[in-house]
Amino acid sequence: MKQLAKEIYNVSHLTGEFLLRSGKVSTEYFDKYLFESQPQLLSLIAEELAKLIPPGTEVLAGLELGGVPIATALSLKSNIPVAFVRKKAKEYGTCKLAEGIDVKGKRVCIIEDVVTTGGQVILSAKDLRDAGAIVTDVMIVIERNIEGRLRLEEEGLNLHSLFKMEDLLKAAAGKI
Repeated sequence: MKQLAKEIYNVSHLTGEFLLRSGKVSTEYFDKYLFESQPQLLSLIAEELAKLIPPGTEVLAGLELGGVPIATALSLKSNIPVAFVRKKAKEYGTCKLAEGIDVKGKRVCIIEDVVTTGGQVILSAKDLRDAGAIVTDVMIVIERNIEGRLRLEEEGLNLHSLFKMEDLLKAAAGKI
């Protein structure tokens, strides 16, 4: 796990000034698309995440856009069907919020790449619940800070993170 943490850090850690979805400004950023776009690294991430899948999960719900490749890779490793969740239901064709397998009445685990404040996960969990899904768990690759975890818990969501930001920083510094 420490080697995986170090690889994720080395591939995706950027420094500079970055505006986060939350509106906060950060001097460091983890460009998740850099680790999601590398097949070997994505496969290793999915292998480790598969160990965290909550028992009884019937559908993996990858959130647009970053959660989709992770959920797909995880589906291939776990053989659990996947749904692709839009930020907003499309306004044409099927007008669906969640594409792929039907989520109604199923135990759905949300899959996301990085959580900072948990805002999009909370919105998507509500949308999935409104569509009839049973949503109690969220799996992510990187947990940036405790704020997101606490907000998700307030919404009745259990957060399962592969790495906390501290893990990546320690791995990069050779401290784990």
